[in-house]
Amino acid sequence: MSATSYSGVLSQTKLLGSNLNCSTHRRFPTSCRLSERISTSRVFLSSCSSTSDKRNGMLGRSHHCNPIEKRNPVGQTFCSVGVCTHRGVDVESNSHATEERVGVLLLNLGGPDTLDDVQPFLFNLFADPDIIRLPRLFRFLQKPLAKLISVFRAPKSKEGYASIGGGSPLRKITDEQADALKIALEAKNMPVNVYVGMRYWFPFTEEAIQQIKRDRITRLVVLPLYPQFSISTTGSSIRVMQNIFREDAYLSRLPVSIIKSWYQREGYIKSMADLIEKELTIFSKPEEVMIFFSAHGVPVSYVENAGDPYKDQMEECIYLIMQELKARGTFNEHTLAFQSRVGPVQWLKPYTDEVLVELGQKGVKSLLAVPVSFVSEHIETLEEIDMEYKELALESGIENWGRVPALGCTSSFIMDLADAVIEALPSATAMSTSRNTSEAVDQDPMIYVIKMFFGSILAFVLLLSPKMLVAFRNKLF
Repeated sequence: MSATSYSGVLSQTKLLGSNLNCSTHRRFPTSCRLSERISTSRVFLSSCSSTSDKRNGMLGRSHHCNPIEKRNPVGQTFCSVGVCTHRGVDVESNSHATEERVGVLLLNLGGPDTLDDVQPFLFNLFADPDIIRLPRLFRFLQKPLAKLISVFRAPKSKEGYASIGGGSPLRKITDEQADALKIALEAKNMPVNVYVGMRYWFPFTEEAIQQIKRDRITRLVVLPLYPQFSISTTGSSIRVMQNIFREDAYLSRLPVSIIKSWYQREGYIKSMADLIEKELTIFSKPEEVMIFFSAHGVPVSYVENAGDPYKDQMEECIYLIMQELKARGTFNEHTLAFQSRVGPVQWLKPYTDEVLVELGQKGVKSLLAVPVSFVSEHIETLEEIDMEYKELALESGIENWGRVPALGCTSSFIMDLADAVIEALPSATAMSTSRNTSEAVDQDPMIYVIKMFFGSILAFVLLLSPKMLVAFRNKLF
């Protein structure tokens, strides 16, 4: 697409007749296709096939994907309605005829593909300083601690993954969402390359970024598949991306727009309301059903000490969904709780398991669980909610249980993501390449050696002290 035609394409944020339909199939439950209004040949040219090479961690896609690993902070950021742009120098085109190549990077958590992947996946998760936030003085303990936690947690986690088929479906579903988004954008006259970057498993965010560079993308929209922003999800992936961009001459000049959160978008809110309404009709007395929003939790310290906006955004998200339902004539009671806590620290309350018991004791008989922070099915919906929480609810006196499915490739949801990409694209600017003072100190060789020396001693004590080990295991596992 030429530079002169680019601005015209951006103005076409709405194109009639570009609806997506999602089909339900046993083998590909979230696969999407274009409406019959789009020709078969175009669907064929736009569709994606994906193959994986586990040996090098690359995800081969017909027109996107490929990722690696590193880190980074940004310069000053300016955010409006969930879109975050970075002030910097725009990429200079060598010629006025330079072809515009637009890329979209989808960010997600990732998950183990097989049971053998569970322990290394957990290590990657807990080695992330945005997941376990250690004081700066003790950050060399990050990897030894992550190793310890992952080894102890792996057996229990393997049982959970075994119960849902032996691995996480997250990668497959995210690939299908990427394909659907590409088709939706092309239906809106916006040809793009769509890339998938996982934070803790293949294809890694780093790998996707390297493929973006190889494809010579000239403008990029980063779209985390987390509706609400949290330091531990979107923030962690963006930090990795910023580190890589800062150290690369090409990437540091690439115009980028980051959609930091999108929980307040009308398309998302209406899509969630649609799913809730549909599931309510399954109950014999829909008006008596309690709508139970269960969101992934974060430690309280993230919110109180680090300024994480996750809790506020989640509460606003629930309010918007309920307002939409009320506008449609649905006035069911609702509540919000937080799941998936781990470790001895305090997490956001109320806790999902505790609330389920309380609701049963209060006489609630019908409950509809809504996994509000997840847009794809994975272990926390398929095992934690569908199995553990359902069993707990029934044991607590709740007689009728239902669960809203994750959005997946829901047509209205994918179309709204496409609109979000188009709206964000014009504000893309280059990331700052500055390094903050604390990072500069961390790079000092002498300080690094001193910290490594004392950190290794502390790690040795932690790993080998029987009392420490028993206490640690009892509290964290």
